[in-house]
Amino acid sequence: MFGKRKHSLFFLFLFLFLLILEAGLAFLIYNETGEISTFQIVITIFVIYACTFGINDFKKLDRWMRIKVGKWRGVDLLTEKDKAIMKKQQDPKYIAKINRYSAIAHLLIFVIVQTGFWLYGLGDFTHFSEYITDFSWIGTEDLEKTPYPNETLYRISMLWGLIFIVDFIWSMSYTIFPAKG
Repeated sequence: MFGKRKHSLFFLFLFLFLLILEAGLAFLIYNETGEISTFQIVITIFVIYACTFGINDFKKLDRWMRIKVGKWRGVDLLTEKDKAIMKKQQDPKYIAKINRYSAIAHLLIFVIVQTGFWLYGLGDFTHFSEYITDFSWIGTEDLEKTPYPNETLYRISMLWGLIFIVDFIWSMSYTIFPAKG
């Protein structure tokens, strides 16, 4: 019925389909309760990851598995296209370019989502400048001093902020300090 390659793609798309169903469930829960829960935020993060970086990560995992299984069986399971892609992925200029795109995409997503969180908490753009120019609210235990509507969004934003900073520096380091190639 299916070839091994088609099985692999079938399960990849099945995984994405199930994530989309989970996102739909999260949306239904929001419509019923009117609140954003940790479950909804986690599902949203997984859906965004799966639709952006996840596909490439799954393809890399698939190639790695084919290398391992091929070694066990004494067969080469990689296509010429796979080998060309793997060679390209080892080029320092390509790695720097991909990491720059990743850093910029993460920056844009971070800014857009944080803007949404702040709008949800503040109601409009009127007080944005206060929070952008004075960061004394970061790390506070008093939720009233933050632009976030609830503690869940505040804690998630603080954690995401730390992850974003580390990811951005790490990703841009491939451009600033490229490997010799």
